[in-house]
Amino acid sequence: MSDSAGDQSGRVYAPEDEHHFPDGKLNDVLEFVEADDEIAAYLEAQNVNAVDRKRYNDHGTKHISIVRNRALCLYDLLKAGDVDFNGARQQGLEEADESVIIALAATLHDVGHIVHRDRHAYYSIPLAADVLDRVLPEFYDAVEAVRMKGEILHAILCHHTAETPLTTEAGVIRVADALDMERGRSRIPYEQGGRGINTLSSQAISRVSLHAGDSRPVMVEIAMTNAAGVYQVDNLLKSKLRGSGLEDLIRIVAVNTNENRDQLVERIEL
Repeated sequence: MSDSAGDQSGRVYAPEDEHHFPDGKLNDVLEFVEADDEIAAYLEAQNVNAVDRKRYNDHGTKHISIVRNRALCLYDLLKAGDVDFNGARQQGLEEADESVIIALAATLHDVGHIVHRDRHAYYSIPLAADVLDRVLPEFYDAVEAVRMKGEILHAILCHHTAETPLTTEAGVIRVADALDMERGRSRIPYEQGGRGINTLSSQAISRVSLHAGDSRPVMVEIAMTNAAGVYQVDNLLKSKLRGSGLEDLIRIVAVNTNENRDQLVERIEL
């Protein structure tokens, strides 16, 4: 992977990166969310079913932070590529509301895990709706809040592959959810003895970076240390990208960085 690849400024988006383009409304919402005790409690509690009971990959606070940042990085890159975001626009909302929809949907998309891992996307809807009823009036009037709520809930529901995103914002959430795949994602179950395919395959992914592409607005580069990482790319990420509406806008390349000449997989591209 090239460390110099990036957008027009040479920037590469990594897991820890924050939203790049300054946005006053988004920053205000994120500041509110980060200081909210109820949301913090949800993000911590939703990991109990996922990790402690199901021995699945992390779905808690760190996962949410990475997905939200990745989603906003995708948003930045797609906007720089003049991609239309129809969710806010078709609701008569402002352009600045696009990133707020994405940020709040990313924050709340997994809260349904506190009910059950299975069908969690559907449990997330009423729980997120209650949170949004409290958060959105801080920034929007009654009519705007209803429209924002609908778009955020749509994006939350459609991170589940059984549902079809009808907006670019929802497609971003769906893809960003799958882009949290580095080995840190499986740190908790791996250290506790979990050795399922989700855990082992994410252990094989060393880095994911996003930057502006040549033929498409977004290039996603994935470095993996062994062939187990193919499961994360070909099964999980591919299934999220398919039907997202972003298939023609994102190029994904995964490279095996292991120098073993007998390696089974050297490079795959979706």
